[in-house]
Amino acid sequence: MRLISKILLGLCILPMLWSCQGGGDQPSGTRALIHTDFGDMTVLLYDDTPQHRDNFVKLAKEGFFDGTLFHRVIMNFMIQGGDPNSKDPAQKGMWGQGGPGYTIPAEFNPKHLHKKGALAAARQGDNVNPQRKSSGSQFYIVHGQPVNPQTLTQMEAQVKQMVDPAFTYSEEARTEYLRNGGTPFLDMQYTVFGEVISGIEVVDKIASVPTGPGPSPGQADIPLEDIKITVKILD
Repeated sequence: MRLISKILLGLCILPMLWSCQGGGDQPSGTRALIHTDFGDMTVLLYDDTPQHRDNFVKLAKEGFFDGTLFHRVIMNFMIQGGDPNSKDPAQKGMWGQGGPGYTIPAEFNPKHLHKKGALAAARQGDNVNPQRKSSGSQFYIVHGQPVNPQTLTQMEAQVKQMVDPAFTYSEEARTEYLRNGGTPFLDMQYTVFGEVISGIEVVDKIASVPTGPGPSPGQADIPLEDIKITVKILD
């Protein structure tokens, strides 16, 4: 589940933010607290991605995420976690490949995009996963980088051609991307099922940590110091 450069291959993946929905209204959903040594983040799990929401809630209540790591971090891109293998230092060469043993059907929604702070599901690459099913547990939070109007125009055309001919970026979405940045090249390819609504500065801190290669060939961007997480459902 690795995000390699700006293309996701293998089991890939990645002040308050406001939604890309019309009027800037925050979507409805369930709140969860992600605790780290760098601080706490509150995420909103969207009601209109119910399979991803319910799965995240189930795993959190079971303690599945507790003691896992943000095992892959790329500045200006994303921070990735949720792999049970990351609880065990002896399995470091397998970090990024674990999960609960199942996948989740994609729940793409043109309202939910890869703005900074977006919570999305990692998955295997299209060559082995043409339906773009999500990992059962691995997720990433977008750190992102500045976005310009030309990039959004290019990305919109790409999504129209490859995914949905009716896709367009709303004015609210464009404003959000231009204001806070993100990773629009992932839009409508990976399921976005939530967003950080408090603690976005924690994403910035984690994205800035030193990283290095892992013991397996091609394994990279592993934080040099462990970043453990616990997850608690708030409502």
